[in-house]
Amino acid sequence: MYTILRSVLLVLSLTSCTSYKYATEGNTQKSNLTMGTVKSKVIKGQTTQDEIMKLFGSPNLVSKNKLNKEVWSYNRMSVENKAGSTDFFAGQRASQSSSSKSFDLIITFDEHDVVADYSVVSTAY
Repeated sequence: MYTILRSVLLVLSLTSCTSYKYATEGNTQKSNLTMGTVKSKVIKGQTTQDEIMKLFGSPNLVSKNKLNKEVWSYNRMSVENKAGSTDFFAGQRASQSSSSKSFDLIITFDEHDVVADYSVVSTAY
């Protein structure tokens, strides 16, 4: 009986190790909002608002700057949680960690709805 109980506990402790990813909106679909896409497709003085909309979809935020130029902001954030194993004999959870990544794209348009400037901020913590 003791051997069976020990085997069950061992199996449970080994299967409790998990790793999962989620996006802030619950959507794990691959996004076009990447540094590669921005560098290859967004061209100052050429790319239009319509092209930006087709590439990245609707912006997270639309505003105007001091010069009354339209500014679109995009944000993509992902979080990865890694849960450690549980030590059933000690009754404690061992090591648990998480990491976050954020990618922000800010685009300023001119009076003709063409990209005047853009900036990218990418962080990982």
